[in-house]
Amino acid sequence: MNSGQNTADRIDLHIHSTASDGSDAPAALPELAAAAGLAAVALTDHDTVAGIPGFLEAGKAFPGVETIPGVELASLYGSREIHVVGLFIDWESPVLAAYLDRQREFRRRRNEEIRLKLNILGYPTNWGDEAFEGRDPATIGRPHFARHLCLRHGFADSRQAFSKLLGHRRPAYVPRKLPACREAIDAVHAAGGVAVWAHPICRERNEAAWLRRAARHFAHAGLDGIEGYYSLFGPPETALVTETAAVNDLALSGGSDYHGANSPAIAIGSGMGGLRVPASLLTGLREKREKYIRKPS
Repeated sequence: MNSGQNTADRIDLHIHSTASDGSDAPAALPELAAAAGLAAVALTDHDTVAGIPGFLEAGKAFPGVETIPGVELASLYGSREIHVVGLFIDWESPVLAAYLDRQREFRRRRNEEIRLKLNILGYPTNWGDEAFEGRDPATIGRPHFARHLCLRHGFADSRQAFSKLLGHRRPAYVPRKLPACREAIDAVHAAGGVAVWAHPICRERNEAAWLRRAARHFAHAGLDGIEGYYSLFGPPETALVTETAAVNDLALSGGSDYHGANSPAIAIGSGMGGLRVPASLLTGLREKREKYIRKPS
C-alpha cells in the first residue's frame, strides 16, 4: 500500500468500485481521493478483491494519499445482515480467496434466482442487458437490477424498483445465503487485516440497546473496530457508536460508502456533505492490526 505523508486530516475507509457495485474504476479512485483532499482511502468492494491491484498501482501517482487494500464481507447475526469491512488486508491470502470464492458462488445463484423471478413477473431480464455491462453474475447486486428496471422497464428510480420488486419481502426478493459474522471476522484476520463492523446502526431506528449487546458479542468474537463516522450518521449516532467502541475496546473507523454515480448523493470523503472522518483514527486501527496480524514463525 502507498503510505505517503499528507497534511490532510480527513480519510475515507469505505468506498466501492466497478469491481462490485460502484461506478468508478478502481484505478480512478486515488485521484478522486487526492482531489477531495484525503490523507488515506480504502477500497472495500463487496466480497471481492479484484479491484485492489489497479487501485494500488494507480495510487503510486498520488504519494500524498495512503491507499489501503480492503474488502466488505456480508454476514449474519441472528436474522440480521452484518457487514464486516477488512482493512490493511493481504488481498492474495489463500484463506480469504477461498472464503470469497464461496460467497461469489452464493451470489451467482441468488442473482440467477432474481433474474428468473423478474422474467416470471413480466420484466424480461437477461445478463446481456445494458445495466449489467457484460458483468460476471457473481459481481452483480440488486442496484444493478434496479438500474435495469429503470432503463428497460420504465421505473422512475431505484427507490421505486426496490419498493415494488427488489426490497425485502417484495416479489423479486431472494434472501442471501450468508456465513456467521464470526466467519467473516476470521477471514479478515487470516488475511492479516483489521475487522471493522460497517454502518452498525440505522439512523431511523432506536437501536442503542441492540448495538451495545451486539458489539459486546462481536468484540468477544474478535472484532477490532466499528464505524462511528458514516454518511447516514449525525452527531447522535457518532456519539453512541463512539461510546460503544470505548466500552468494548474497539477502534473507531469511518467512511462514506461511496458508490459513485450509483449513489449520487454521496461524495467520496464527505458523504452527503457533512462527513468528516478524522485521519487520527488510523492510529487506533494500526494498533489493532499489530495485535492481530499473523507474524512469521
